[in-house]
Amino acid sequence: MVFNFNQLMESLPAGTTFAEYIIKMLIMFAIGGILIYLAIKKDYEPALLLPIGFGAILTNIPLTSIVTNPTNGDTGIFGVLYDATIANELLPVLIFIAVGAMIDFGPLFQTPSMLFFGAAAQFGIFATMMVALLLGFNLKEAGAIGVIGAADGPTTIYVGSAFGLDKGIMGPLTVAAYSYMSLVPIIQPPVIKALTTKKERQIRMDFKQREVSKLTRILFPIVVTVIAGIIAPESVALIGALMFGNLIRECGVLARLSETAQTTLANLVTILLGITIGTTMTAQDFLTKNTLLIMLLGLVAFIFDTAGGVMFAKFLNLFRKEKINPMVGAAGISAFPMSARVIQKMAKDEDPHNFILMQSVAANVSGQLGSVVAGSMILVLIGRIVGL
Repeated sequence: MVFNFNQLMESLPAGTTFAEYIIKMLIMFAIGGILIYLAIKKDYEPALLLPIGFGAILTNIPLTSIVTNPTNGDTGIFGVLYDATIANELLPVLIFIAVGAMIDFGPLFQTPSMLFFGAAAQFGIFATMMVALLLGFNLKEAGAIGVIGAADGPTTIYVGSAFGLDKGIMGPLTVAAYSYMSLVPIIQPPVIKALTTKKERQIRMDFKQREVSKLTRILFPIVVTVIAGIIAPESVALIGALMFGNLIRECGVLARLSETAQTTLANLVTILLGITIGTTMTAQDFLTKNTLLIMLLGLVAFIFDTAGGVMFAKFLNLFRKEKINPMVGAAGISAFPMSARVIQKMAKDEDPHNFILMQSVAANVSGQLGSVVAGSMILVLIGRIVGL
């Protein structure tokens, strides 16, 4: 289709002048460019921010028909892809299979007490949901916004899709979730330092290596799936996909499938997820007050989750002889393994001989489980209230 100025003028949203349209288009091109810059130059979640940024540029090209044909209103190729893979939660579930295949729960078996930090670090989800409600978001939108604090992009997308949120909300949700995941090394250290003393950050923790049997590693994903499914049936799709991927990894007889899940499946789903979400970021839907609020609330949720984990560790230390380094609590978010690395780096900066990586990894993988369970609880609680 050749560019047609008259057709462009006819397709402008009601109440929008040509000048406003061009300005908004250029702003979206700039936002897409910033995401691509962060992906390439800063190496911030490049596998997702790059396709999201490029998708944002694609969808804002005048008279493009990749989402909706401006001539006849037919659904374009990326509109079809969105309906077939995100609106029905397919891609988020598939990516959880890949994530499960990547996770080694060994450190958690070594220090099972770290499981509690995966729960404590989800505090920000529910606190932010309350704030979002006060700011005028409806219950389903507030629930999905809160999940950003889990630092788990697929869970955020899954919850938003399950609630049937429109594309104008899904775009900002996804950008916020993955942007803050990539900014873990920037966001977490100031929060941790504000809540801990230098002496607390220098606490050393003993790590006792234990033998974990193959049977334990195989039974773990099965048992977790059954228990989670009984407690919250709505969690089966998410927790089941995560645990199935882990079972593929640990069973020992599906090495090729495990490798495929960790590489080919993860890469393919990530590309499709990123660019499809990016194409939902039209200027009309993205450049709104709600987008700014979602980005701010996502940051608040992330800070609350980090603080929740740290404060829980400090609370436990009131009753323990062997103290826990409070920084480990911050690793209870789902940004695996980035958060664990950040905590170990902070510990090493305070004391070059302090090694708390294994405990941090254990808290981090428990955070992956915690985010899924928390997302499922949001689905259950809100679903019962609104009658989903």
